[in-house]
Amino acid sequence: MKSLSKQAKQYLALSFGLSWGIAGLYYLMGGRLTSPTALLVLILYMFMPMVSVIILQKFVYKKPLKKPLHIFFKPNKFFFLAWMVPFLIAIGGIGVSLLFPGVSFSPGMEGMIEKYASILSPSDLAAMKEQIATSPIHPFWLAIIQGLIAAVTVNAVAAFGEELGWRSYLYNELKKHGFWYTSIVTGIIWGLWHAPIIIQGYNYPDTPVFGVVMMTVFTTLYAPIFTYIRLKSGSVIAASILHGGINASAGLALLVTRGGNSLLVGALGLSGFIVLALVNIVLFSIVKKDKNIISLKGAGES
Repeated sequence: MKSLSKQAKQYLALSFGLSWGIAGLYYLMGGRLTSPTALLVLILYMFMPMVSVIILQKFVYKKPLKKPLHIFFKPNKFFFLAWMVPFLIAIGGIGVSLLFPGVSFSPGMEGMIEKYASILSPSDLAAMKEQIATSPIHPFWLAIIQGLIAAVTVNAVAAFGEELGWRSYLYNELKKHGFWYTSIVTGIIWGLWHAPIIIQGYNYPDTPVFGVVMMTVFTTLYAPIFTYIRLKSGSVIAASILHGGINASAGLALLVTRGGNSLLVGALGLSGFIVLALVNIVLFSIVKKDKNIISLKGAGES
């Protein structure tokens, strides 16, 4: 691996130290992902990359934030692409998952009901079934509508807490090495950063340790898409929308599939990886034809 700059090393040490420190302290104090305060801790965890950037950019190197870190809100077509891509990939992942043995299409949401049967009380489970049966619009489409709204609002705000680190500060430090190096290194770092919460069962509750590997594969496969959106949009806000959409669409497969497990089904499983690999093949052909993309020189770049 090419040598990381001093600023990149400082950022990684600070962001990992703060995030992992919060997760470790919470665990030692008895907190778990099932605890009532878990959501608050996860949100705090997500904002540590941003806190690290502000500390370094404003207080250590005394540089401005907005322009160097490309915090621009003026939308362009790549903002729209960032908004749509996660949902298209999630839907594609559902299609691929149906090719696996033991996985079937479940429009009546029987698969989701089975998964929650051991978690919910009989009355809550009955209420869920009634809500599904009486809903004027299928919960899958309702989840997409709600997800699209969340992707550009609350989810994007939370995702900005990470993206100011990955697709702004770290991006600026790595981009001299080109598109693919920046994407792959950022993807690996981004995946490993999740390790303390993945090990506690987040995203891969049945295989938490191997889940760290799965999460790192997922983030590495998604990273070139992030790099492309970040470059072509000229804004970290577009990357935040993309990230917000991923978080909003991750559970779509659960609504309409039956069987399988978290390693196979969904955007974060093998089915999602296959779709992401296909997208990267297309992206490779696009990048190969444009020297500005290969060298990460595009909208607002220098």
